[in-house]
Amino acid sequence: MDKQRPVLLLSRQEAYEMRAMVIVAPATTVVRGFSLEVKIGRREGLPRDCVINCDWLVTIAKADLIERAGSLSALKLRRLEDALRFALGLD
Repeated sequence: MDKQRPVLLLSRQEAYEMRAMVIVAPATTVVRGFSLEVKIGRREGLPRDCVINCDWLVTIAKADLIERAGSLSALKLRRLEDALRFALGLD
């Protein structure tokens, strides 16, 4: 990735235990208002508001993850699932 930023972990739990690489969706402060964006911020444990851009999926080394910042509510998780379906053409 281009710089240190929050990411949302997307890999299955089993992958974190067994693999050296994981799939993430980076957060950005550039909000475009697209259906594939999920707004997150202080409620999720981040220092500022941003969006998860679900068409920007990246595989990174698990060793590059620094610390856990927060978690998603059930509502945000549903929005994430909808945005991923839209971004990947699975809707």
